[in-house]
Amino acid sequence: MRIDLHTHSDRSDGTDDPRALMQRASEAGLDVVALTDHDTSDGWDDARSAAHDLDLGFVAGIEISCRHAGAGVHLLAYLVDPGYQPLRHELGRILAGRSSRLPATLGRLRKIGIELDAADVRAVSGPAAAVGRPHVADALVAKGVVANRDEAFDRYLAHGRPAYVDRYAAELEDMVDMVERAGGVTVIAHPWGRQSRSALSADVLAGLTARGLTGVEVDHQDHDVAARQELREVADRLGLVATGASDFHGEGKLDCPLGCNLTAPDQLERLLVAAEQAATRSGRAPPRAVLP
Repeated sequence: MRIDLHTHSDRSDGTDDPRALMQRASEAGLDVVALTDHDTSDGWDDARSAAHDLDLGFVAGIEISCRHAGAGVHLLAYLVDPGYQPLRHELGRILAGRSSRLPATLGRLRKIGIELDAADVRAVSGPAAAVGRPHVADALVAKGVVANRDEAFDRYLAHGRPAYVDRYAAELEDMVDMVERAGGVTVIAHPWGRQSRSALSADVLAGLTARGLTGVEVDHQDHDVAARQELREVADRLGLVATGASDFHGEGKLDCPLGCNLTAPDQLERLLVAAEQAATRSGRAPPRAVLP
């Protein structure tokens, strides 16, 4: 069974609508796929319906923007009740933070001689729940300033670059607790990639496990072979689920095709058992995974 538990649609910063994403997943030979758009569940219904039509297993997820020890950390929340009001409120704050920094980002680009306005960005953002840096990157591509998103981030939009603007993100420990109360389970996305490794030592992961963290994403394009091996050993020692995924963004992200990293079937089973237990403890009725 081929299982990819981290993908994005155009409801956040992917380029395929949820139905087209499920079609591509089926064509890529996947058996189970999770939609994990940034800070929103807007694409779940369309993705679930398309997955059903394609006899494709589906897991509902959200990739939540968090912060720990000053570093940005992304937390995958699976099978969570999106109607849980504290979670809805927090996701609303995060989405507002994404959109509200657009004027400042555009102002910083203007200071270095790049003329881009909000209409240019919204022309490429489509139905996304919030306008963020990837959409600014796409607008820069459309204007011919850069060749692709990677170049836009490397030159202008990444942390420490001239057009970077900070924004609101949830505290990681608080969000692990909140997802549990909303009946879901949590997996830290690419924990030892990008800027998050400095904040997520093995000891920190142990503390998060004690608070209810369910797993870590081990097999990811941001992790080299050594990082994957060490992280898998940490997961085994702490009893964490070890997942793998593509972090697919359609045409918006290079070198991460659907299925390039996979979750083992036994690890998915562990994740789903934990989700059932979380739902029971919470007393809520979050969505269930649909398996082929």
